[in-house]
Amino acid sequence: MTPVRKLVLLGTGLIGGSFALALKRARLVQHVVGVGRNPANLARALDLSVIDSASHDAADAVKDAEMVLLATPVGQMGRLMAGIAPVLAPDCIVTDGGSTKQDVAALYRTHLAGHLAHCVPGHPIAGSELSGAAAAQYGLFEGRRVVLTPLPETVADAVARTRELWQACGAEVFEMSAAEHDGIFAAVSHVPHLLSFAYMNALLDKREVAACLDFAATGFRDFTRIAGSHPDMWRDIALANRDAVAADLRANVTALQALIALVESEDAAALTAYIDRASKARTEWGDRSRKA
Repeated sequence: MTPVRKLVLLGTGLIGGSFALALKRARLVQHVVGVGRNPANLARALDLSVIDSASHDAADAVKDAEMVLLATPVGQMGRLMAGIAPVLAPDCIVTDGGSTKQDVAALYRTHLAGHLAHCVPGHPIAGSELSGAAAAQYGLFEGRRVVLTPLPETVADAVARTRELWQACGAEVFEMSAAEHDGIFAAVSHVPHLLSFAYMNALLDKREVAACLDFAATGFRDFTRIAGSHPDMWRDIALANRDAVAADLRANVTALQALIALVESEDAAALTAYIDRASKARTEWGDRSRKA
């Protein structure tokens, strides 16, 4: 596979930095430019050899780039796309790591209308509650899934090139429509994060919150790990995928109301069945996940 001559990261953090590191290890990128607004983060990225040069000017950075990865929160992508549109090389692949896809596809159409043949919306399903260049790691995508949601206008060569690079990072790559993606990930990613935030806020409103946190242990740690995630990113995700997210949140409200009724009724058999259904499904999923 021919290395990418110049890769530009618009957003130099966990996803973009880990993509760059993986390609460097595979010897599939010659030069990585990191773009961001935080001088300290860019300096850290240079120190860690995540990037080879840094810039605060996206339009200047993407000149002559072979690939651009938008690795910022979704809410920042439109501004960046508009800024780079006039200076992109005709065959430069523009892809992204956004967790929602219908809204990002609309941004491509609005701001990169003349470049759609080489736009490949994507979503690497790998993350951490950590952020910034220091969180980047070589093996983040190994054994993980990446979803590509090409536009109807996207040429096959651009999709194939993007797929090959993600595979070189160790990822398993899938394709689906943007709408299918957003429905699935509202259920299994976006809403779980929001529920974790909601639980933490409910706990913080308790009078005895200090004692609760003092005695919290494994169950609390496991359930709330994702509540430490980046606020701006998850705000943007929730708003971008609001229809699917709101529908799933309402479904969870219904489930919680049913659970409250079971507890208040003291119906031990029904409560056992309710818990058992969830427990078995989670155990079966865990077994399949470990075997995969």
